Amino acid sequence: MNIQIFGSRKSFDTKKAERYFKERRVPYQFIDMKEKGMSRGEFASIQKAVGGLDAMLDPACKDKDLLALLQYLSPADREEKALANPQVFKTPVVRNGRQATIGYCPDVWKGWE
Repeated sequence: MNIQIFGSRKSFDTKKAERYFKERRVPYQFIDMKEKGMSRGEFASIQKAVGGLDAMLDPACKDKDLLALLQYLSPADREEKALANPQVFKTPVVRNGRQATIGYCPDVWKGWE
């Protein structure tokens, strides 16, 4: 199992995800999306696993203008803009190889063990 947690240090759901894996002694890699973000390959893999970019977007994010702009861009430009601005994604994004989840999903993670 190769777990990656993409999130922010201030997100409560990200903290809960980290705690979930720590309690089960499952090693994981934390990536702060504000500092580092995702690579194109990681983004494409996660997007494919969760059902597209719309599933990754957080309708309650603070940057409402950017979220509205994303609705009117072409699909390629939309992905570029979202990848450059990770604050519009729901957190945590937890990835295990080709599998991924958005948000706090302990039921799914239990199946990965």
